[in-house]
Amino acid sequence: MKVSNRHYRTIWPAEDGRSVEIIDQRWLPHEFRVVRLATTDEVAIAIRDMWVRGAPLIGVTAAYGVAIAMLEDPSDEGLDRTWGQLHETRPTAINLRWALDDMRALLRPLPPSGRAEAAFARAAEIADEDVELNRGIGRHGLSLIRQIAASKPAGEPVRILTHCNAGWLATVDYGTATAPIYMAMEEGIPVHVYVDETRPRNQGAQLTAWEMVGEGVPHTLVVDNAGGHLMQHGMVDMVIVGTDRTTRNGDVCNKIGTYLKALAARDNSVPFYVSLPSPTIDWTVGDGVAEIPIEERSGDEVSLVWGRTGDGKVVQVRISPDATEAANPAFDVTPARLITGLITERGIAEASESGLRGLFPEA
Repeated sequence: MKVSNRHYRTIWPAEDGRSVEIIDQRWLPHEFRVVRLATTDEVAIAIRDMWVRGAPLIGVTAAYGVAIAMLEDPSDEGLDRTWGQLHETRPTAINLRWALDDMRALLRPLPPSGRAEAAFARAAEIADEDVELNRGIGRHGLSLIRQIAASKPAGEPVRILTHCNAGWLATVDYGTATAPIYMAMEEGIPVHVYVDETRPRNQGAQLTAWEMVGEGVPHTLVVDNAGGHLMQHGMVDMVIVGTDRTTRNGDVCNKIGTYLKALAARDNSVPFYVSLPSPTIDWTVGDGVAEIPIEERSGDEVSLVWGRTGDGKVVQVRISPDATEAANPAFDVTPARLITGLITERGIAEASESGLRGLFPEA
């Protein structure tokens, strides 16, 4: 996607061939900053403190983190230590473990002298693969938007509600939930996106809205609790969200608040779709509510918010009493029974084990 008419991915190799550059998403939408990650510790901080975020992008960043680590210590001990250090940064997103397992399996049989070069090459492949996966999701999701558009009066937009940021900022490019929207725009299908603010970090208000502005997508920012009201009044044609981990039976773990959107969608007969690249499927987990670890982040993310003042300064302010403690579960699990379909790079699956295995029999 483009920023000021220049194409960007969210992560790319630096010119020195020994580090990577990323869009530091902490500062969006107010400032666009690019930073370089040159050590494994810096990569771990960037993932944990959400300089990068979104399950696919976390996985790619971790892959590059392994590559950088192989420049620091290419031994077996160094490889295992890096796996552990990066794995503990974000426990919920399965793409992180998938990428780390992929890199370790590749590098373990190689002599230490050849590991760094092989690791950088594989990390670049994983990044390119992510872009292609998202393109596939976009094509299949576009078919759903086409169907809805065909049922509406000419010129009336397809109204889509999304939650959090499952856009190109959450991936290497295109996004998951946003890929069908961008392709609909390219095809000339009118769309209008309702963007949930997505407390506590406001990733909808700050990131998804920023993407929508940059790509010229008509959109409206709404508070998280407005989604049910919009659906009750027939103002939403479909919901599309992303996922950080999907179980083999179709349960979906996504940003906190997704479950409530799914309940409202079911009560109002609004189709609820989840966009997911196949590395987000955790075939080892059957019951998402019982088995997926839910990351508990700092309560400061609830009590403190960032914003820009009238004179242009970006500042952080407290919105709750100093003595009030805040809980901050980062994700919730939406049961498969509430999901209309799973949009993957291979097609649209029923949210069930048979549905997923029908598209991914090799799993």
